[in-house]
Amino acid sequence: MRVNHQRRNAIRAHHSATHLLHQALRERLGTHVAQQGSRVAHDRLRFDISQPVPPTPDDLRAVEYAVNERVQLNSEVTTRIMTPDEAIKLGAMALFGEKYGDEVRVVSMGGPVHDREYSIELCGGTHVTRTGDIGLFKIIGESAVAAGVRRIEAVTGQEALKYFQHQENLLQQVAAQLKVAVGDVPQRLDAVMDERRKLEREVADLRRQLALGGFGGGAANSNDAPRVVAGVNFISRVLHDMPARELKPLADQLKAQVKSGVVAVVASFEEKVSVVVAVTPDLAGKVDAVELVKVAASAVGGQGGGGRPDMAQAGGTNVAQMPAAIAAIEKVLGGA
Repeated sequence: MRVNHQRRNAIRAHHSATHLLHQALRERLGTHVAQQGSRVAHDRLRFDISQPVPPTPDDLRAVEYAVNERVQLNSEVTTRIMTPDEAIKLGAMALFGEKYGDEVRVVSMGGPVHDREYSIELCGGTHVTRTGDIGLFKIIGESAVAAGVRRIEAVTGQEALKYFQHQENLLQQVAAQLKVAVGDVPQRLDAVMDERRKLEREVADLRRQLALGGFGGGAANSNDAPRVVAGVNFISRVLHDMPARELKPLADQLKAQVKSGVVAVVASFEEKVSVVVAVTPDLAGKVDAVELVKVAASAVGGQGGGGRPDMAQAGGTNVAQMPAAIAAIEKVLGGA
């Protein structure tokens, strides 16, 4: 049999790091933290714990620092064979639900803390000789697995170095694209995002002006004055390339123009359809925006819709049927 020592040593490092990680999590988050699952490989570790709420970024940084602090001590990792009672008396952590025989293997590491080793666990796996063999520890992910269970993913040694190099390469690429030094990336990104938000507001204002003014912009029937349907003023717009978030402000402006009546706006954006129906206050109790938006949604391949009797919104997927949504609303108004 031949053993791939490089791979085996990497597995040892990731396995020993889970022991240090477990203790660091208990110290930071509380003694309720217990192992719920673990996967150790040559290129990463995965550690599931009982934890009711997500750890904060500060929590993860503190845990990462504590593990690396124990790694840098380069203390000896010891293994002993003893009875389960002796192990528990020593302070070893056992996995709940596991069955142990007359003898157990106890792995201790991390250096002395208050007259005991930092980490003491019952474990039969392979480990490093000294904590310094782990090299470097870096948390690369934290997520939910199930209710009350969180997952920590991390890397050690050469894999941690690869991770840092990859992150540095990404940062350098961003800096090059922004044409700034790496240290100036956050400030430059803030400026870029501010500029983008300003441009988005300007574009949204222009789209609303086009829809209100009735020229260009892909608006249909926007030149028409309000039509009277069963004694109710009705303004409609069929628009293209307008995000759903911009429809309610537009509907409010159209509602202010009509003073008394119903407004229906149907718009497409990225192959999706959004519908907004607004009703002026004087028609309260007579016309229900939720009822109207539901029939419009059905016409464009959507279901349901919700909101208030004076303002409701729904969605669909059939862009070609957008005019049919207006027709469906008009039909319901006509029968009211």
